[in-house]
Amino acid sequence: MENVDQAKSSVRHWVGRHKHAVLNDEETSTLLDVASGKTVKLTWRDVKAFEEKIHPETKDSYLVLMFENGTQIALVDPGGVAFAPSTENSGPVENLPPVVCLRDFLTLKQRVDHYLYEHPDDPPPRESLDLIMICIATLDGARAVGFDVGDLEGELEKSLNEVERRTG
Repeated sequence: MENVDQAKSSVRHWVGRHKHAVLNDEETSTLLDVASGKTVKLTWRDVKAFEEKIHPETKDSYLVLMFENGTQIALVDPGGVAFAPSTENSGPVENLPPVVCLRDFLTLKQRVDHYLYEHPDDPPPRESLDLIMICIATLDGARAVGFDVGDLEGELEKSLNEVERRTG
């Protein structure tokens, strides 16, 4: 991309106004997704374009970075670092949004765990498996843009095993 400095400046400016969603370590070219505590490294030489947009509902700005390999990340408030989910391991998933973030994963995982551990004598509803499939696609999308989500995958695996155990 011709104007890496302009992209860096836009990221710096956006993060400066949204520190509760994303933090930026310019020295290491790393973004911290505040909700999840996870980081993703930006390889500026691979950024081919960026665009600042206005969210139609919140009227707040968000920033989209497009990379040479075709992936994109968006810096959004309240989501943090957003990205496209991947159905590589989940297969087609009903009600899968086109853009997700790790905050979505954490919210959905909490709902699954509520079904499992707050109602231990009840079989988990069908929705819990649907939510797990969305979580899998979210984690695969996160990994595709550079997040290390191995620990989250392990937690999700435990929930999936519990759903399978209780639904027979």
